[in-house]
Amino acid sequence: MSTTPTSDTSPSMLRQPRAVWAVAFACVIAFMGIGLVDPILKNIATQLDATPSQVSLMFTSYMAIMGVAMLVTGVVSSRIGPKRTLLAGLALIIVFAALAGSSDTVSQIVGFRAGWGLGNALFVATALATIVSASAGSTAQAIILFEAALGIGIATGPLVGGLLGEQSWRAPFFGVSVLMLIALVATAVFLPATPPAGRRTSLADPFRALRHPALLLIGITAIFYNIGFFTILAAGPFALPDAGILQIGWIFFGWGLLLAFTSVVVAPLVQRAIGTVPAVIAMLALFALDQVMMAVFTDHATVVIVGIVLSGAFIGINNTLVTEAVMGAAPVERPVASAAYSFLRFCGGAVGPFVALKLGEHVSSHAPFWFGAAALTVGVLVLTARRRLVEGRTTHPAAGTRAAAEAVLVGDLD
Repeated sequence: MSTTPTSDTSPSMLRQPRAVWAVAFACVIAFMGIGLVDPILKNIATQLDATPSQVSLMFTSYMAIMGVAMLVTGVVSSRIGPKRTLLAGLALIIVFAALAGSSDTVSQIVGFRAGWGLGNALFVATALATIVSASAGSTAQAIILFEAALGIGIATGPLVGGLLGEQSWRAPFFGVSVLMLIALVATAVFLPATPPAGRRTSLADPFRALRHPALLLIGITAIFYNIGFFTILAAGPFALPDAGILQIGWIFFGWGLLLAFTSVVVAPLVQRAIGTVPAVIAMLALFALDQVMMAVFTDHATVVIVGIVLSGAFIGINNTLVTEAVMGAAPVERPVASAAYSFLRFCGGAVGPFVALKLGEHVSSHAPFWFGAAALTVGVLVLTARRRLVEGRTTHPAAGTRAAAEAVLVGDLD
């Protein structure tokens, strides 16, 4: 998600209460979890005698539980309050990240990553609202701080995973656990009590929201988009057999930097130039072509590296644009709409890595990227065929991205 700079952004943005910095720090660590395991995937497979598809289940369990948990985070937060929800999420991440680092089998890691995903869902779904409410400045300033935390976390996750993974594949898991413990203490000490406020949401609300055709269309498109997205994360390291842990960390660090930059800076420009829906279709198409290039030249490491890094641009722009589209897709509360959307898209994130690497094991090393490209092409066709359901429901580009952020998007990480 993103926002464009406005006149209400001033140097005083950095003068925030300690509560804001505590939550922002925790956000950085939470967002690191997306790419943290990328550099150590091959090492885990080797050390624990597992196949690539078995290792990919670390993504599958994490994303599947996050998707389901997104349906209940609003229910929890509206009953126990944001602070308690944040602390519960942090505590779960601490416990399950440490357990993952202590595991002796891939199956154990997969199970503990599921618990990690539950904690991440509870935390991320509440973090932006907490930063906005605790901020000393304007809402726009708070959003920029949140975006900065998101970008830093996504970009540094693979690099931290690579640096710690050089010592042991267990080290990145323990590192997250320690950092999250610091974040939990800081949040508990510095964040004031935040009692429940507003309407109590129900488990049925997100499913009711999917009755609206525009939101359902975006969600279905997002399933195929996330298949392509997580194919890159899972299959990318295995397509670079000669790359070491730290090398993979640097490659995905470049991917994360480009993702963060384009989501904040480039996406609003593209949106103004051609509109939200045409831009989403264009990014999906370019992402598909990127994976076609990787599928054709899988045996050429340089092409694969370029393809991985370049995909960060398409992902970053698309994340911002789809987020904006979701916010205007249904006449329901924005957190409810986002919960419904996140549930669907994380289904794609759960399925994509496992299927892609199964194809890599049983068909060829090129097959995962053909699979990713095919899924993205289906997304293009689905959205293009019914684009009129979404067009006209999106807001002005500058306002839309801000509205999306202010909506407290539940788990908008990819």
